[in-house]
Amino acid sequence: MPDTARPVYVIGSGPNGLAAAITMARTGRRVTVFEAAQQPGGAVRTIELTLPGFRHDFGSSVYPLAAASPFFAALPLKQYGLKWIHGEAPVAHPLDDGTAIVLERELVNAAKELGRDGKAWRKLVQPIAEHWIEFAADALGPLARIPRNPFLMARFGFHAIQPAVRLAEDHFSGPRMRALFAGLAAHSFLALDQRLSSAVGLVLGAAAHVSGWPIASGGAQSITDAMIAQLLDLGGEIQTGRRISSLDDFEKEAVALCDVTPRQLLEIAGDRLRPGYARRLKNFRYGPAAFKIDYALSEPIPWRAADCRRAITVHLGGTMGEIAESEHTVARGMISDKPFVILVQPTLFDPTRAPAGRHTAWAYCHVPNGSTVDITSRIEDQIERFAPGFRDCVLARRLLAPATLESMDANLVGGDINGGALSVQQMLFRPTLRGYATGTNNLYLCSSSTPPGGGVHGMCGYRAAQAALRGWR
Repeated sequence: MPDTARPVYVIGSGPNGLAAAITMARTGRRVTVFEAAQQPGGAVRTIELTLPGFRHDFGSSVYPLAAASPFFAALPLKQYGLKWIHGEAPVAHPLDDGTAIVLERELVNAAKELGRDGKAWRKLVQPIAEHWIEFAADALGPLARIPRNPFLMARFGFHAIQPAVRLAEDHFSGPRMRALFAGLAAHSFLALDQRLSSAVGLVLGAAAHVSGWPIASGGAQSITDAMIAQLLDLGGEIQTGRRISSLDDFEKEAVALCDVTPRQLLEIAGDRLRPGYARRLKNFRYGPAAFKIDYALSEPIPWRAADCRRAITVHLGGTMGEIAESEHTVARGMISDKPFVILVQPTLFDPTRAPAGRHTAWAYCHVPNGSTVDITSRIEDQIERFAPGFRDCVLARRLLAPATLESMDANLVGGDINGGALSVQQMLFRPTLRGYATGTNNLYLCSSSTPPGGGVHGMCGYRAAQAALRGWR
């Protein structure tokens, strides 16, 4: 059978599955994507979760890595309707004195805004931001290889391996900047005294100065729809409502790329996996979970700090010490009384997502994987702390506990939205030494459980497809 005639099947229509499908389709191969849900997109979907006319992003919503992704940059997604919308600033972090520290998009302006710590911030992230294309090529891929820019990656690695608390204390003199960096680093789902917790903070901070922290006009679904439109124009096909329970459903000569986590791969691959590889997949560790609440609001959130209205993303947690304590509590398998909360308010800048004069918002915090505790009041207490009267604005709320998240997207195992715990071992060898390959002919893993991990950037799918093409040759 000619190479281009051999069918390619992709399981899962999240951004990585679609990235793999598009990469394969661009080589002229016959590609079919299978999605168990009726609505494609995985965690990149927009749904009326609360009231009619209020459109909420089910999973991801803010896209610093998508806007700065080398893979997305190579696609003509703008032609298919994708438009990025920015806030006035990428992120705001309110404090108890009624003010907020804001990370500005332009690095020069950010350095001025951050006062005496601006110079230190600029020194940390400017090399990454100025050399983003080279950095992204190295960082958004397998780290256990020779980097294209070894000096840049060595410099980044020196800082990234450090616990976030230590980096902040070593580089920033003021509590405001330390709090801001703690909020950035807490996106890692790691305790801030753990190694690698600085890595995510530095990458997200640098990305803010490269492409900002935008949302997709009309909702996250716009990203999925644009990627599907590109795939269809390349001759690909997508079948929704089609759950693949076994690879035996495919022809033997087919190539399969699986946008699933190790747990799902074990279920569908069965005895096709070699025992040693299967055993390593069983040992793959999932990370802490998200507890998310979507809100329909009668009016914008009444922040005490006016600067919070300048940003789509707001970090709620107070000081670095408070945020560190919250994340440390989760790392110990417990739930913080004052959790660090990430809040997104898209309708301040994209009014198409709600009826005229109304608004949407969502907030989530970290909880132990599989937690069944309702922490709505704890999240809302944190919002009220910085926006008194918030509860009076709530028209409706929808709770997405870890089990609900997993029921709506099987890849969110126990509510883990990052595709696995971010440990040193799982950062370097994710999910195993093989990366995208499985040791089984024509079978590849392309989910966020592969390098570079969580986030909407498409690089897991793109690199898995590249590995499949190399194996093909």
